[in-house]
Amino acid sequence: MTGYDTAFLGIAVPLPRPRDGRPLRRLDHLHFTVLLDPARRLAAATAVGIDGGRLRPLPRTGSWRFDRRAPESEQAGPELYHRNELDRGHLVRRRDPMWGTTAEAKEAGEATFVYANAVPQVGRFNQSKELWNGLEDHVLTYAQAHERRVVVLTGPVLAPDDPVYRGVGIPRRFWKVAAWTVARWHPAPDGGPIRQDAVLAATAFVLDQTPLLDDAELARARAQALAADDAPPLGPFRTFQVSVAQVAALTGLDLGPLPDADVRGAVPAAVGVPPAWTVLTGPGDIML
Repeated sequence: MTGYDTAFLGIAVPLPRPRDGRPLRRLDHLHFTVLLDPARRLAAATAVGIDGGRLRPLPRTGSWRFDRRAPESEQAGPELYHRNELDRGHLVRRRDPMWGTTAEAKEAGEATFVYANAVPQVGRFNQSKELWNGLEDHVLTYAQAHERRVVVLTGPVLAPDDPVYRGVGIPRRFWKVAAWTVARWHPAPDGGPIRQDAVLAATAFVLDQTPLLDDAELARARAQALAADDAPPLGPFRTFQVSVAQVAALTGLDLGPLPDADVRGAVPAAVGVPPAWTVLTGPGDIML
């Protein structure tokens, strides 16, 4: 199978869809799909199915290249990351689609090294960045206690006021939604045998690299960076657990059944950083 399988969990989880109808280019790879926003030259969303029972821990192979499924002019390529502090952050992580046969796992892992699957992120190390990179491992470990398959949707928040650098708007926030199924027992209304059904569950996270500066400081820092052809000022990573509905509101994406499957229950979909945004300092803070 090529591309993300919407029936991977046995319950339909469709690809995200922009509510404003803007066109996205669908780029299918083995076990995952990138939805590229040609106007922004970055992905609006990605979706990957992870089969935890068939993962292959192969050595890292592959190198960054343009995705041949889209024109190079629609992708933010190596010129964006040249001689600055920006990292090429994977949206679909290399390890996530690496399952199946050895050949399939190798092909899927190498396919993640396309610029359509990359986003510019703060290059310098900090603890919250490590936490963000480990979220999927934590969710996978939890979900495997119930089912062995997990779906992960990831993307940048493509805001209209993102600072522009080398012709590309640099996202300040990123989002991730993980979904899996859990078993639920239902008594038969007629007194018959108890029935077991699979029920969809989901949780969401936001990574924020907005600089912690007031308006005047930010304006000065951006002007200095522009004059020196440096990347725009970005802050230390802050990681939050949020509601799936808040991710949908923040991104303008239709996330199908996932907001109703949120393990945190119904949380208002307000945009911003409301009290319902839980700051994460370690895996033990994650609410599942």
